[in-house]
Amino acid sequence: MKRTFTLLIMGILVISSLGTKAQEWSTGVDLYSSYVWRGSKFGSGPAMQPSVEFSAGSFAIGAWGSYCFSEDQAMESDLYTSYEFSLGEKSSLTFTLTDYYFPGDGSKWFDGDSHFFEPMASLGLGKVSLSGAYMTNADDVYFEAGLDLGPVNLFAGAGNGQYTDDEDFALCNLGIGTSKEIKITDSFSIPVSGSLVLNPSTEQFYVVVGISL
Repeated sequence: MKRTFTLLIMGILVISSLGTKAQEWSTGVDLYSSYVWRGSKFGSGPAMQPSVEFSAGSFAIGAWGSYCFSEDQAMESDLYTSYEFSLGEKSSLTFTLTDYYFPGDGSKWFDGDSHFFEPMASLGLGKVSLSGAYMTNADDVYFEAGLDLGPVNLFAGAGNGQYTDDEDFALCNLGIGTSKEIKITDSFSIPVSGSLVLNPSTEQFYVVVGISL
């Protein structure tokens, strides 16, 4: 629990030190046919995923959640903070710290054992992206590579523990994704995304479609 408050305090301190840098609040909600994360499916049925974020310059702090429409399904309420370093045109390095909390299993937010902390580093090199993450409480690691081909995005991820069938390190998240905007009026359109995801370790295949508001 102390680490959760540390995350919040660090965010507040960074915000207060940003001075006159451009600051912005943003909110949104996504609706997905199912919640699939790093090759694993959570709950059953559609999932609503709201988010709130404050950003100032290269710094951001926010909250993100996922809530299934079905009863007794996985719920998630996360806090995160991140900082992006520019490495030149179309290249950047981002460090993110996430506090994962799952209220659906009856855990209480003020119980320190209810939180899972994950530092992650993400490297963007033009059309190529690389990321690595470590779940400190569970001792799980995850690595992912992505390739932006314009109309579609390709991605491949590997991990251990919760991500694989036998908890050994293996490929667990292979897929292809795409997105488009559906025009409703001259001034309003709805972003739509879709992906095909295969987990070679668990031998599960998913088709996921979502809209963003």
